[in-house]
Amino acid sequence: MEQKLPLPPFSLETAKQKVQLAEDAWNSKDPNRVSLAYTVNTEWRNRSQFINGREEVVKFLTEKWQRELDYKLKKELWAFTDNKIAVRFEYEWHNTEGQWFRAYGNENWEFNENGLMAKRYASINDVEIKEEDRRVF
Repeated sequence: MEQKLPLPPFSLETAKQKVQLAEDAWNSKDPNRVSLAYTVNTEWRNRSQFINGREEVVKFLTEKWQRELDYKLKKELWAFTDNKIAVRFEYEWHNTEGQWFRAYGNENWEFNENGLMAKRYASINDVEIKEEDRRVF
C-alpha cells in the first residue's frame, strides 16, 4: 500500500514536517513529484477551480508553472488535528511580461490513514508587486 510519511495522527513535530515536505515539493516545480503526495482520487478546490485526481493535479500544476515563472513558495503551519492540517502561505512569481506577483492564502488539508492528502482546499489572493519589493524566502 502506498504511504507518505509522516502518517496521521499528527503531532506538532510531524505536522511541521508534513508542511515542510509540501513546501519542498512545490518549490521543485515538478508536477509529478508533487502529485505523489496526494491520493489517486484527491479532491482540490484551488481558488474557484475544482480538480479531481492525480492526473488533473499534474495537468493543473504543469500549466500553472508555465504561467507562473520563477515561482517560490513559503508555507507555515497554522493548526492541526488528528488527520488535518491548516497552513498559511505566500509565494511569488512573475508573468512573461515581467510583472511580479505575491500570492497570499490558506489551505486546509485532510489526509488518509496512509499519509496521502485526500482533500486540499485553497483560498488565494494575488497582489502585483514591484521586483524590488520581492521577499527572499
